[in-house]
Amino acid sequence: MNRPDAVPATPEADPAGADPATAAHPATETQAVGPAAHPATAAQTHQRADHRADHQPSRRTGHPAVLPPADLRRLLADRLDPSAHAWLDRALEEAAEHPGTHGPISVWELRLAEAGRRCGTAHADAARVLILDAARADTDALTRVYSQGTADERRAVLHALAHLVPGPDAVPLVEDALRTNDTRLVAAALGPYGARHLDPHTWRHAVLKCLFTGVPVDRITDLARRARGDGELARMLGDFAEERTAAGRSVPDDLYRVLALASTDGPAPPTPTPTQTQTPTRAPRPTPAPGRPRAPHRPQADTPHPDDDPHVKET
Repeated sequence: MNRPDAVPATPEADPAGADPATAAHPATETQAVGPAAHPATAAQTHQRADHRADHQPSRRTGHPAVLPPADLRRLLADRLDPSAHAWLDRALEEAAEHPGTHGPISVWELRLAEAGRRCGTAHADAARVLILDAARADTDALTRVYSQGTADERRAVLHALAHLVPGPDAVPLVEDALRTNDTRLVAAALGPYGARHLDPHTWRHAVLKCLFTGVPVDRITDLARRARGDGELARMLGDFAEERTAAGRSVPDDLYRVLALASTDGPAPPTPTPTQTQTPTRAPRPTPAPGRPRAPHRPQADTPHPDDDPHVKET
């Protein structure tokens, strides 16, 4: 976030407080914080590490947008070392005692900036969501943190929306995240809050953006419920597949999974509870709609993975 000059910087790449299973590889840390690292290289290295961790749920505390804050805090307490645990307890007490806005920046906003260094990058999202929840941040406060914050803090705000904003007031933040080329923000925008409040047109285009930029559709909350029987989404997916095939490019396998849902009538299966563990399964490729040829599947060597370039530009 934009901090007063007197406030010292708190680099996010420091894995202090992370348990051995979640600490970054030493080579990654050298690139991220070493004196010879180029700033752009350091930022990209840190973002790649975070993106890889985002796709390894077993190594993280639990999805901070899905788990209730009380459950999230219990899980986080089991994962943090004693010093990180003590820091988080103090930060939550400060946020609870001094919620809202006080002066140019509140003490709990400073703690958001420290979370990565204090708790480790694998648990920073959960720690930030808990601080926002303890501070009872309203839509105005969340908007301020989002507009002034780093990409990590913006992602935490997006995760916290499901816990703190009951209505659609914060949809502009979700829409802003979907306009970025940061795939981590795009994935966070399609969490529980986006699933509840995005209008159909915006949600469909967000699904297409995930397919274009390589965000796994498993990251889209309530995909089965919203996609099932959506004829317009099926049409858009078919057009997208035809365009890629005509250009000699591969069609992502995830497209066929979503198309299978959009081409299926009937109610969606019940949404699993946060404590249930799901193993993603690959849906069979559906029969194309009448009059529309199926786009052939090609090797995906030309499809960039977000880990290779987290800022893929949409054409």
